[in-house]
Amino acid sequence: MAARRGCGHDRQGRRVLGGSPVSLGAREVGSARFSAGQAVRVKDSKPEQVARLHLRTPHYARGRIGRVERVLGTFPNPEDIAFNRPAEPRVLYHVLFDQPPVWGEGQQGDTLLIELFEHWLEEA
Repeated sequence: MAARRGCGHDRQGRRVLGGSPVSLGAREVGSARFSAGQAVRVKDSKPEQVARLHLRTPHYARGRIGRVERVLGTFPNPEDIAFNRPAEPRVLYHVLFDQPPVWGEGQQGDTLLIELFEHWLEEA
């Protein structure tokens, strides 16, 4: 049986297997609007009430304020891919939220980490 190689991430957020970067389809992030540590608000938009859509932004996060934990890279927009439309590349972030305000319960210090695309975020 072959040994399993470890998996981690390099400083740019790319997955690394056995010391070699593995492409995940991400593009370099030169145009990220937000940076690690910055407070952001998830837009409280409801586009699904206007048209049939595929959304990756959870309802419970809309209108909530969190902090950018990491810029993950630029990826094709899955909201377009789901309908076989040309997918404009969008910057994807890890955004960290305090859990009690989001869920209405939980211990102080509990957090929630969500992947969110830039077009769903605004300055807090």
